[in-house]
Amino acid sequence: MGLKDLGFYVRGRLNSSLAAFLNAAQPVPVTALPLDALLARAHPSPLDYVRLLEGRSNADRQDTLGRLLAARGLPFSRLPFATFEGSGENFVVEVGRGTRTLILVGHHDAVPGSPGANDDGSAVAILLDLLARLAQDPPRRLRVRLLFTACEEIGYLGARCYVKAVPLEGIVGVLSLELCGIGDSLAIWDVVPPLDQAPVIRVFAGVLEELGYRRDESYHLVGRIPVFGSDHRAFAAPGVPAFGLTVVPTSEADALRQFIFNPLRTLFRQLVRRPPPFDTYHTARDRSSTLEPEALERVSRALFALVRALDTG
Repeated sequence: MGLKDLGFYVRGRLNSSLAAFLNAAQPVPVTALPLDALLARAHPSPLDYVRLLEGRSNADRQDTLGRLLAARGLPFSRLPFATFEGSGENFVVEVGRGTRTLILVGHHDAVPGSPGANDDGSAVAILLDLLARLAQDPPRRLRVRLLFTACEEIGYLGARCYVKAVPLEGIVGVLSLELCGIGDSLAIWDVVPPLDQAPVIRVFAGVLEELGYRRDESYHLVGRIPVFGSDHRAFAAPGVPAFGLTVVPTSEADALRQFIFNPLRTLFRQLVRRPPPFDTYHTARDRSSTLEPEALERVSRALFALVRALDTG
């Protein structure tokens, strides 16, 4: 056990304990969509996938996602892990072929007391929707690896265990999706030197421009985010081009900058006014009724276009 692992452990436990304490007085009467009901739908929407997971315990979320992937009949890998920090199971689905790999990540766990709709049911839902698109016409010169991680809320534990267990050669980029269900503007974050020169950033920016987004208006390349983090940082540590992807409301851009880049405000985020999408973050109010279907579709379309650009470029 190294000092870094110990730091992740302490931070993760504090994060979970604080959420459990603050959400204890807020019962969450959320009824998840039964798996059978979702499977009966010919074309489930991203919001349907969110409703499948929301309100379930982490163990149930993990089990339900595993059963869903098995029911879809697509080959996938189960990668269980266990350390002194915790245990869980990552799921991996690969589509396409080639020597280059794009990894897209969404974590299936949530903090105690939160239904976990936007954090991070939205990411899982978008990746499942993207999987359905890609399965119909897989990329021919690119592997797309969808990684559904456990224990992100415990210091990215699932992602850290994954990075230690698999070869990292050939990865052109990693995007971890966080809070992708509210807003109309895309933010790619932790874009810092030297990884800011990675081809995947250039290609993604070009794709967004072609889709009608405009730099610093409807999409943003943002530097290192203090306090907050996500699974991509487990990949960035050994030098893989890895970034976070979030959706935010354009109307809240100034308030979000003041909130995110002020460490004192973010450290005491439960006690201050939080602009969307952080107003429901890690709370009992993080439920599917607060999400915007168009935001989920927006990210799925953008990622599909990214895959196509990398495949043909």
